[in-house]
Amino acid sequence: MSDSIKHECGIALIRLRKPYQYYIDKYGTPLYAINKLYLLMEKQHNRGQDGAGVANIKIGVAPGTPYIDRVRSVDSQPIAAIFNKVAKKVKKAKKHASKEQFRNAHWLKENMPFSGELWLGHLRYGTHGVNSIENCHPMMRVNSWRSRNLVVAGNFNMTNVDELFDKLVELGQHPTEIADTVTVMEKIGHFLDEENQRQFDFYKEEYNNQEITEVIESRLDLQRMLLRSCRDFDGGYAMAGLVGHGAAFVARDPAGIRPAYFYADDEIVVVASEKPAIKTAFGVQYSDIQEIKPAHALIIEKDGSYSQKQFIPELPKNSCSFERIYFSRGSDPDIYRERKQLGLLLCPQILEHIDHDLANTVFSFIPNTAETAFLGMMQGIEDYLCDYRKRSIQDKQLSAEELDTIFSFRPRIEKLVIKDAKLRTFITDDQNREDMVSHVYDTTYEMIEKQKDTVVVIDDSIVRGTTLEKSILTMLNRLEAKRIVIVSSAPQIRYPDCYGIDMSKLREFVAFRAMLALLQDTGQEQKLDEVYEKCITAEAEERSHEQNFVQELYALFTDEQISDKVAKIVTPKNCNAEVKVIFQTVDNLHKACPAHSGDWYFTGNYPTPGGNKVVNRAFINFMQGKTVRAY
Repeated sequence: MSDSIKHECGIALIRLRKPYQYYIDKYGTPLYAINKLYLLMEKQHNRGQDGAGVANIKIGVAPGTPYIDRVRSVDSQPIAAIFNKVAKKVKKAKKHASKEQFRNAHWLKENMPFSGELWLGHLRYGTHGVNSIENCHPMMRVNSWRSRNLVVAGNFNMTNVDELFDKLVELGQHPTEIADTVTVMEKIGHFLDEENQRQFDFYKEEYNNQEITEVIESRLDLQRMLLRSCRDFDGGYAMAGLVGHGAAFVARDPAGIRPAYFYADDEIVVVASEKPAIKTAFGVQYSDIQEIKPAHALIIEKDGSYSQKQFIPELPKNSCSFERIYFSRGSDPDIYRERKQLGLLLCPQILEHIDHDLANTVFSFIPNTAETAFLGMMQGIEDYLCDYRKRSIQDKQLSAEELDTIFSFRPRIEKLVIKDAKLRTFITDDQNREDMVSHVYDTTYEMIEKQKDTVVVIDDSIVRGTTLEKSILTMLNRLEAKRIVIVSSAPQIRYPDCYGIDMSKLREFVAFRAMLALLQDTGQEQKLDEVYEKCITAEAEERSHEQNFVQELYALFTDEQISDKVAKIVTPKNCNAEVKVIFQTVDNLHKACPAHSGDWYFTGNYPTPGGNKVVNRAFINFMQGKTVRAY
């Protein structure tokens, strides 16, 4: 993606199902789980580079022994930073241990931090607020009863944070911050406390206080706790939680917006945001990695048993299609095939825009995430050539020379765009940032015929268009091509996301700016005021969640009109080449990614009522000149 956006966080959970000594004996090290968690997190580093954290719980240690360890970091390389901290603690313990002690599970659990059976890791992309250590997951809620301790980390955004804050106040709490992380943590924590109290009240006549602690831990109903705490949530989430006595859960939102996968055998239960991480870390078959069902939680009990249990009414499945287009690693075989298909399905539009003139067209891609879509695009071009050759032979008698020409012709492919990964534009001031942006990408010169060739470059998506204008098109214009065609394997991004991606300000979208320009061109600017009044009225009457009014503005124009206007917006001044922009169609998106139908950023059809509320508020903010987040 040429326009970088912050997006999904990542989670990683490991539960050792056998006694800790088993892993020391079988794998020859007490660091089996640490090493596996490191792999799980490193293979998901694409999901968060603002911070990372790890928590560990030891199961069954004696009173007086610390049993929860946590480390977090917002360093420039946070995964390395947290595991370096863990390694130092391990080395310190090893220094004071005999060889026998360092291979003894009982000694390790009493003397070495991070030697427990239950692990939770988190990778953070901050979508809001300061990137401080306090905002890093996992978050902790501490209590002297083991089964009231809660550790939470998640990939989530809630659209109704204000409402959740009010709910906490109604429960008698005094929250000090209005943030989805805090409200989610405290709401789950409240009902964890209530579940503990319910069990205590039920069994207090049968057992003494020490005995009842064990009873509560064995019978705590996490499904009931989640049912009561999550029923007011509106958003996309995959939330992982550890309870101090050794139970755990991973809860997924009712529309399946945010991803979560798990694998289990007699040794481990493991959860991650992406399948390839589990595959790589544990070497298991893809067919054995399961998706946590929407509206369900994978619940792991203290004894290591596990099951999926529904905790909230299900909604129609609307898994995020951006996961398939861009966010998730392309090493997942399904995602790889889908991205190729996205490129292939664009070929009819591309051929039309280049007048089917392959001889004078050079194909390339924006590195590195668009490479797979590029392969699919070139497969589609090859398919077209095969059909062309067949028709040419069938239609007329050809000479040997003509046959040689037809069969030897290949599409022209060049690596025209090169990304300089070392250039970091955020380190400079705003005044000089534009000049820095123009140099993030470089090009390979003298690969095209000047004033004759068309250059076709595919990107996986176009969000703001800033990098296109300031860098890529400026750079490609130096090649002196006749025409430049920019292709997006994703449809036009028109609407805010509010379920995990940092896209909530309408003016940032080049498609929105194109629609505004078309309103001006066609003398329909009054439509902005009409939609604004609808949004204001709906918000005042508390029915803003019922309808996305911004859709009315886009409905005034065709997709092609908006694409053409986008092309004009991103065309740099003094650009001599003709610039065209092609976007994927929504229909073809669904053909390529049939199991991931979430398309609200393209269509405005939000999977939860909170989405409509957010887009209407984003439009109000735009009309009022506010640049704040819409949720």
